[in-house]
Amino acid sequence: MTTPGQIAPRRGINRRQLIGTAAAAGAAALASRTASGVDLPQRGEFVVRNAIIISMDAALGDLARGDIHVRNGEIVAVGIDLPAAGATAINARGMIALPGLIDSHNHLWNATCRSTVMEGPQKGYFPTVLALGKEYTPEDMYQGVRLACAELIHSGITTVHDWAHNIRSPAHADADVRALIDCGIRGRFSYGTYQGGPPPDDAMDIADLERMHRGWSAFSNEGLLTLGMASRSVSTSPRGAVSMAAIHRDWEAARALKLPITLHTGGRGIVDLLEREGLLGPDVQLINTSNWDDADRARIIKSGAHVSITPHSEMRYSYALPQFLELLKLGLKVSLAMDTASVAGTLDMFSAMRLMMDTQFVRSRDPMSVTARQVLEMATVNGAWDLGLANRTGSLTPGKRADLILIRTTDLNMAPLGDPVTAIVRSAQPHNVDTVVIDGRILKHGGRLTALDPSEVATKAAESLAGLKRRANWA
Repeated sequence: MTTPGQIAPRRGINRRQLIGTAAAAGAAALASRTASGVDLPQRGEFVVRNAIIISMDAALGDLARGDIHVRNGEIVAVGIDLPAAGATAINARGMIALPGLIDSHNHLWNATCRSTVMEGPQKGYFPTVLALGKEYTPEDMYQGVRLACAELIHSGITTVHDWAHNIRSPAHADADVRALIDCGIRGRFSYGTYQGGPPPDDAMDIADLERMHRGWSAFSNEGLLTLGMASRSVSTSPRGAVSMAAIHRDWEAARALKLPITLHTGGRGIVDLLEREGLLGPDVQLINTSNWDDADRARIIKSGAHVSITPHSEMRYSYALPQFLELLKLGLKVSLAMDTASVAGTLDMFSAMRLMMDTQFVRSRDPMSVTARQVLEMATVNGAWDLGLANRTGSLTPGKRADLILIRTTDLNMAPLGDPVTAIVRSAQPHNVDTVVIDGRILKHGGRLTALDPSEVATKAAESLAGLKRRANWA
C-alpha cells in the first residue's frame, strides 16, 4: 500500500487512490470539478525528491540529483535538498524530471479515425477525414479530442496546439474546448474552418470566432488555454480551398482580435505568396517545411514567423525528410509536433524526436549534425516560445507554472542509464512516463492516469467511430 505522495508500484492502484494521492499534495478537497462535472486533482504543495533534473533552463542547468518544490501550481524552487516544510514528498529516485513535452501542431478531433486511415486515393488520410469529418456531431468532436488528450497526457505531453479544422457550428467549437478543459491539459485552441467548405470566396465563421474571443474567460480554464485562428491553406485542395480575398478577410479579423494565426504551407511557392500578399509576420506559425527553399527561409527570418515541424506527416504525405538542419543553421527556434494520430498512428513525442535525429543524420550523412539536446529543445522550450507560453512553461524555472514529467530509468528499455538527455530522446517511450503534472495537478502517477479512465475513453471513441462510419456509409 502506498502512502500519499509515494510512487505507486507498477501493478497499479485504483482511480480513487490516485485522486487521493494528488489531493494529498496539500489540498483540502479531493478534486476540483469542471463545468462538465469532471473531477480533476486539486493543486496543492509537494516536492519531487532525488530526481535527475533536466531543467531546460540555461541558467539553472541540470542536476544529477535534485528536488523540485511546487506550490499551488507554481514551481517555487529547484535545487538540492530543498527545505519544504509541510509539502508532500514524491520519491523520484531513479527517475528523470524534465519539463512536460509540447506538441505545437495537432488535429486532435480526428484521433478517432486513427487506424481507419490507410493508404491510397480512397482510404488515405484526406479522403477519410473529409468523408467522416462531415458526419461529426459536437459529441463526436468531444470524444475525439478527449481521446487525443488522454494519450497526450499518458505520453508526457503537457501542452498541445489544438488545430481544430472541423468546426461546423458554435456547438462543435464549444465541445472541442470542453474536452480540453475536462482533461486538464494546457494548450492553444486554434479555431479552424470545417473540412470541405465553405466556398472559396467565403470568409470563415468570423462571428463565432469573435463570440469565443469575447467570452474567452469562460473557456480559458484559469489561463491554461489560449485562443488562435487556424487558417485555410492557400491551395485548390478540397480540404482547404480558399481565395486570397477570403484569406485576407480571415486574417484581418484574427489580427483585429490580436489572435495568433497558423497555417499549412505544403505547396511550393506558398511562403513567397504570403510575403507578396503582406501576410507574413511574427504572429504567424507555419507548418510543413519540405517544399521550402533558401529564399523561403530568408522570408521567414525577415518576417519573424514561427516554424513547427511534423516529421511523421511530412514523410508520409510529402514523401520528404524534414528540413530542420537548414533552419537550425539560421538560428531559428523550431518546434516539434505530432500533427495527428491518424497519420502518425500515435501521439508519442519520443518517436518524433527520434525521427528528427535520424532523418537529419540521413540528410547530412553526419551523426554530429544535430544533438539530442537540440531535439529536446524543440519539444520543450522551443514549443513554449512558438505558442507564446515561454513565460509559463517549457523549462523547470522557478516562477513558471508546474508542468513537469518524471521518466523511469529502471525500466528494461531505459536501463542502464548513461546520458539522461540521450536516454530521453533515443530510448524513452510513453510507458516509461511515471508521473505527469500540468499546472500543479498530478494527472498521471505511478504510470496511471488519475482523472481519466482509459477504458471508458477508448469505449466512447469506438462508439463515436462506429456512428461516423455508419452515417458516412464508410466500409
